[in-house]
Amino acid sequence: MNHRGRPVIFGEVLFDRFEDGTSVLGGAPFNVAWHLQGLGLRPLFVSRVGDDMDGAHILRTMEAWGMDNRGVQVDPERPTGAVQVALQGGQPTFDILPERAYDYIDAAAAGALLASEDCALLYHGTLITRSAVSRASLAAQKEALALPVFVDVNLRPPWWDASTLKQALAQARWAKLNEHELASVLERDAVARADLEPAAQALCADLGLDLLIVTLGGEGACIVHAGNCQCGAPVPVASMMDTVGAGDAFSAVAILGLVEGWPYPQILSRALGFASAVCAIRGATTTDRALYSEQQDRWKNER
Repeated sequence: MNHRGRPVIFGEVLFDRFEDGTSVLGGAPFNVAWHLQGLGLRPLFVSRVGDDMDGAHILRTMEAWGMDNRGVQVDPERPTGAVQVALQGGQPTFDILPERAYDYIDAAAAGALLASEDCALLYHGTLITRSAVSRASLAAQKEALALPVFVDVNLRPPWWDASTLKQALAQARWAKLNEHELASVLERDAVARADLEPAAQALCADLGLDLLIVTLGGEGACIVHAGNCQCGAPVPVASMMDTVGAGDAFSAVAILGLVEGWPYPQILSRALGFASAVCAIRGATTTDRALYSEQQDRWKNER
């Protein structure tokens, strides 16, 4: 691709709220935009927050990190996004609350901002398509900008349906999903590991994608391009903290690589490396710029 424009990151920003009263700022698109800022790409994050304390905190936090927050609209009626996290049998459960500000991204306001910018690509996930208003706003930006689209599949029941998902993938140039989501897209209960490569190759061809990324959790990831499939093992984590946000970190480096014109095998290896680095921090994001500079120094030394 090699067009040093700004990536447009369209989607939700929210707080994960835990039973002990603590909360953590996140949302996959927000995490991706945060990492891209850390990696020097100046993303344009398009979302919507409430006219409340949470919304004000998000805007301040973005500003402190150097992010452009002009694309974050303020909704006078609906609250900032939130997810209630509870533990059941030691496993977390997630209740993504409905009718949040990010469900009502205004198309005209977003379009006016984006029309004045030099944009390289448009990234979005699947949660943002749960509401008619934000879904229509996303469609309007796709039509107006005619940018290549990166779809990051994050299926969160009950907030997705097969028809909307297939439409999003049909409009994409690049897509990323995990092995369980691959099975859902193929309308199977599961995809056996031995069948994963041919299944991913067939899906990539059927959708006309230039690149399909299939992440495999602790077993790495595979990329499919032009009928070929290449898999990479995860980079060992020196001191594992948690895997929260590892997929978002992978997506951020994939976007960086697409904008910079890296070869696909290099995107795979570098994205796996950064995802592992994020597993060594608490949570999905950090204000420690060393995380980013260390990765960039490592990439420079590869040349």
